[in-house]
Amino acid sequence: MRAVIQRVSHASVSVDGEVKGDITRGILILLGAGQEDSEQDLKYILDKTINLRIFPDEQGKMNLSLRDIQGELLIISQFTLYGDARKGRRPSFVQALHPDPAEKLYEEFISRAQQIEELGKVASGVFGADMKVDLLNDGPVTILLDSHKNF
Repeated sequence: MRAVIQRVSHASVSVDGEVKGDITRGILILLGAGQEDSEQDLKYILDKTINLRIFPDEQGKMNLSLRDIQGELLIISQFTLYGDARKGRRPSFVQALHPDPAEKLYEEFISRAQQIEELGKVASGVFGADMKVDLLNDGPVTILLDSHKNF
C-alpha cells in the first residue's frame, strides 16, 4: 500500500461540483493499494499516518502527531500511486489492485480511522470517482509511505 501524506491547514474533495469531504487542520492522505496488499499493509499505513510526528510543538519543532493534536483526516483513493512510468511515456498501472478488492481495503481504512477516538473529523472521497481535491499544504510538508518499504 502506498500513501502520500500532506499536512494541511484545510482540504476538501468534490465530485461533480458537490463537496463530499472536507477537513481543517490535519492530514490529507492519497491512498493506493497494490496487487500484493493485505490487511497488514492497511494497518501499517494507518498507524504510520496517525503517528507521524509532522506537526509543530510549542517551539515550532515537528514533534507532534495527528493523534497528539486531535487533527482531522481526509482520505482519498488514488490508484495512480502505482503508476510505473519507467518505460515509455504512458504509465502502466498493472501493479495497482483491481477495483473491487481495492475499494474494500479503502473502505476498511476509512472505518478503522473513524474508530480512533483521538482523531478529529475523518472524511473521505468517493472511490473510483473523478474527484477534484483542493488543499492548502501547510509547510509544505509531504511524506511518501510504502508498506513494503520500497521508499
